[in-house]
Amino acid sequence: MFVVSLTYKVPEDIVDFHRPAHMAWVKEEFDAGVFLASGRRVPAVGGVLLSGADRATLDASLARDPFYSNGVAEFEIIEFKATSVAEGFENLLDT
Repeated sequence: MFVVSLTYKVPEDIVDFHRPAHMAWVKEEFDAGVFLASGRRVPAVGGVLLSGADRATLDASLARDPFYSNGVAEFEIIEFKATSVAEGFENLLDT
């Protein structure tokens, strides 16, 4: 499983300009099963994506993100193995 942390590199008005295309991309990737969760960081300095896809699929997906292709954000990818989860989230366990 992967946590992707996005940090904005440009002023807020540029982020806002690219946000609709980014959100359309996020929806497409949810529909394709790449992402399990997403949201804004607090404070709003970027975002976070949770992915259960393999690394090659995730990398290909991120390369299509308008925030990536337009240099809006830096991406940090953290891989982890979920070994414990709350009840109801057993689908997140690495088997």
